[in-house]
Amino acid sequence: MTARVGVITFPGTLDDRDTQRAVGLAGAEAVPLWHRDKDLKQVDAVVLPGGFSYGDYLRAGAISRFSPVMETVIEQAKAGLPVLGICNGFQVLTETHLLPGAMLRNNHLHFICRDQRLRVENANTAWTTEFSAGQEISVPLKNIDGRYTADERTLDELEAEGRVVFRYLDGNPNGSLRDIAGITNAAGNVVGLMPHPEHAVEPLIGTGRTDGLGFFTSILKKLVGA
Repeated sequence: MTARVGVITFPGTLDDRDTQRAVGLAGAEAVPLWHRDKDLKQVDAVVLPGGFSYGDYLRAGAISRFSPVMETVIEQAKAGLPVLGICNGFQVLTETHLLPGAMLRNNHLHFICRDQRLRVENANTAWTTEFSAGQEISVPLKNIDGRYTADERTLDELEAEGRVVFRYLDGNPNGSLRDIAGITNAAGNVVGLMPHPEHAVEPLIGTGRTDGLGFFTSILKKLVGA
């Protein structure tokens, strides 16, 4: 069995090809999905990649939330389909309420692009089993609407239930509350994070680190026991 991982393209998506390549490098089959199609083509998991879907009009991810493809993603995610939202994809997941909270403009009001160290807080989600709790990894970060926010009750709930998946190290790059870089839903099948693991999968590119590949090998292991 070859795992099939769908990668959605919205108008303004930038990182769909990079994400498809990361999926392939992990050993799965990348399946392109178009925002106007409700059919997920029988994929086993879905990735919402980064970019500026619909130009980030209204606010980041707000229009994408109403794309036909998202109707199916929301329905199937609630039924257990693994879904990963990266950067803009994380913003879309908060807009759909598959993940709680919201993403605001960076507290310094500037676009940021840098390699970012993270601490893995939860290695039990569908997308993080190839990591260890407490492990430190480094992947690129690039955003302007990356400040995670939620009310205190939601933040306390995320902390108590172990649903903070990643936390920023070496300084908070965007003002995210409690240094949160990524979270999961209660079931652990839906994960969103702001940094870009798909840009850290090959030793000859960027810093030469491959820390991001673990996201894609994690889902492959879950789907086929690789």
